[in-house]
Amino acid sequence: MKLTVCGATGGTGREVVRQALEAGHEVTAVVRDPARLPEGLTGARVVTADLADPESLRPAMEGRDAVISGIGPRSRKLARDGVVAPAARSVLSVMEVCGVRRFVAVSAAPVGPSPQGDPFLDRRIVTPLVRWALRDVYTDLRAMEKIVWGSGTDWTVMRPPRLLDRPLTGRYRLAIGGNVPGGHTIARSDLAHAILALLDNPATVGQVVGVAY
Repeated sequence: MKLTVCGATGGTGREVVRQALEAGHEVTAVVRDPARLPEGLTGARVVTADLADPESLRPAMEGRDAVISGIGPRSRKLARDGVVAPAARSVLSVMEVCGVRRFVAVSAAPVGPSPQGDPFLDRRIVTPLVRWALRDVYTDLRAMEKIVWGSGTDWTVMRPPRLLDRPLTGRYRLAIGGNVPGGHTIARSDLAHAILALLDNPATVGQVVGVAY
């Protein structure tokens, strides 16, 4: 597939680019600063763009089969200003112009309701505390999700829990339509693996998908 990865220099974005290249996909990496893209990902076509400037994104979107967004705020201050939602609006507008249908965006598990299978301590204490502590981040992500839901794309929103920097295992659980019960962590490498695996899965189109160990 011809894939475009937004947020390609972030932890999840780098993993998506790396694994997509290894799988033989043609990858365009959208970056603000090309110097931040690791040398091992030089097989990707790099497009330098400002996500606040939709016109600069067009070279990265034309002729693509799918767009994957790993965009996230690098600080709570940026989250308060709103980073992910405006970026999603910009990306989706260019996708529409370019006729690209498939879109996968990374959100976070606490944005959605706790699954029924979660332990009482998680549902009533741990998750509410996390939501309160990172409320600016989740407000931004929640706004992003609403923008994606209202788009005309074949979208999927991924909701992982706490992300880890660990090697790929390929062993994780998915929950289409909600969060994974008792799922507390997932490696960025496994999140990237899950994203690439569901790109051509019609059951995930128009769905929130939880992924966790």
